[in-house]
Amino acid sequence: MIIFLKMKTLILVRHAKSSWNNPDLKDFDRPLNERGKKDVPKMAARFKEKHITPGIIFSSPAKRALKTCKLFAAENGYPETAIHTDTGLYHADESALMNFVRNLRVDLNEVMIFGHNPGLTEFAEILSGVILENIPTCGIVVLQFPLNEWNKISAGTGKILFFDFPKKNKAGDQQT
Repeated sequence: MIIFLKMKTLILVRHAKSSWNNPDLKDFDRPLNERGKKDVPKMAARFKEKHITPGIIFSSPAKRALKTCKLFAAENGYPETAIHTDTGLYHADESALMNFVRNLRVDLNEVMIFGHNPGLTEFAEILSGVILENIPTCGIVVLQFPLNEWNKISAGTGKILFFDFPKKNKAGDQQT
């Protein structure tokens, strides 16, 4: 019997730059600022060049994360109906993110999650064993796992396919 391994791909996206102009707003309700609104189409276009199509998209329901997600989806031709919000993703730490991913349906192979730091950075570092220090706003980390099931994912099992963020090319960094 031949078993074909279908790798799992996890796309982590930190929300774009948010506004702090209204100190009376709750953290959950902070919108994107102008830079954030400009960064999303650029990063969505750069992601599209990688030819990775998520089968499902999850987002924190926080205003800045969900807006980033919706703009990103629109730029890449994904229907809004492909977006699922989960309150557990709002400021989720690496443990909550691990639990979320391990409980994904086995038939999902490419999953995109829009969320927040520091949880996203710590989660990507744990999965890959690579120190990223920080996923900047509107940053994208794509990890691939040589596994058939999400519940098998653990520390060090992921390989970073690429890590990109709005100011990366401006800083003279090479994309990976």
